[in-house]
Formats: sequence, C-alpha cells, structure tokens
Amino acid sequence: MKPLGESALTVQFGTEISSFINKKVKALATKLHSESFSGFIECTPAFASVTVFFDPFIVKRTYGENEKSSFQIVRAILEQILETLVEEVESTPRIVDIPVCYGGDFGPDLDFVAAHNQLSADEVIHLHASAQYPVYMIGFAPGFPYLGGLSEKINAPRRPSPRTSIPAGSVGIAGSQTGVYPISTPGGWQLIGRTPMALFRPDRDQPSVLSAGDIVKFVPITKEEYDQYQERWQ
Repeated sequence: MKPLGESALTVQFGTEISSFINKKVKALATKLHSESFSGFIECTPAFASVTVFFDPFIVKRTYGENEKSSFQIVRAILEQILETLVEEVESTPRIVDIPVCYGGDFGPDLDFVAAHNQLSADEVIHLHASAQYPVYMIGFAPGFPYLGGLSEKINAPRRPSPRTSIPAGSVGIAGSQTGVYPISTPGGWQLIGRTPMALFRPDRDQPSVLSAGDIVKFVPITKEEYDQYQERWQ
C-alpha cells in the first residue's frame, strides 16, 4: 500500500491486466462499499488496484491512536480486511449489447487495423464483434470503459499522432485493448467504428451506462440502423 496525499491510499494487487487480479480488486471494492470503516469516503477500483479515500480527521477521532497517522490507521484496517478477504462468488454479470457501425467515416482506421494484421476489414469486424469483453474499469474520461478480451489477431498500435477531437461513440483499438469514447475528446486509438448509444448521460443519477464487472458485446449494424438507434439513444 502507498499513500496518495493525506486522505487516500492505493492498494496494489499487481501490475498486469488479468481477470485473476481484477477479481481481487472487485472483492475489496465490494467489501468496502458493504462494510466501510469510520471515515471511509469512497474507493475507486482500477485494473489491478483500489484507491481508498478517507477523512483523516474522522479516522483519527474515531480510532484515537495519537501516535499513528491516519494513513497508518487506515493501512492497518485494510491489512486486516485483506487477511480475511474472500473473493466474491461470481454472480451472473450484466451483459450490455452495444450496436456499432463499422468502417467508413465512422471507422477511418479499420483498413489500417486490417492491413496491420494481414486480414480483411470484414475479418476484423467479425473478430471484434464475436468476443465478449469484461469491463475492468471506468476512467480516462467520464464513462470510458476499459475492456479486456480483445483478440490478439486484431491488436494494433496507437496512432503516432493523436487526433485532437474524436466524436462521442467512437470505438477504438490500442494495443491489446478496445474501448468506446463516451464523449468527444482527443485520443490516439485506432478508430474502427461508432455506436449511436450514449454511454455517458450526465443528467441521470447513474451517468455511466457501463460499470466495472459488466460484459460488453458489440453488435454490427448498418448506417440506416445507426440512424434509427441514434433517435432512440440520444
């Protein structure tokens, strides 16, 4: 564990992206949300770590250990939790279908990804849409899902020069990951398609459509279907 300022610390479970490590991340996050300690504010799960935010004044006042800092107190609490932490029994994950119109103006880098992997554009689409992608974390931009499960056959490097503006809904590939830009933002991922589905809705109580633990399935659609979906989701 390492401090992150005076009111947070990060619990690191590893350095790689793996479902085994991410299960531990989700187990700790679930435990803290269901049985939090006094002074706990929130926790943020990532690929291989959980950052825990706390109120140092409440921690010190509650646990009354004057010789210890709030970081030391919280670290001791978390170490105790980790000793008895049992990974949560896998529940049936929520599956979210995301319609995607591949190629053309929506996916200007589809041909590059195909050529890079010595495949046709249709083969890239098939491979991308035939997998199921676990949502490891939400980050980078509001509602942006970091997904696992991309086929090695369609890995592609980031663009040498990032675009200054990527349209919301763009579906991209970078290295061994794929994801969806929920809002317009700069970025360097290879764009292969776009979804009309709004993944971030700030006017709602739960603004992000996706959450860590969900499963994403991409469903190919035509331009005509894209326009119909857009009327429904926007």
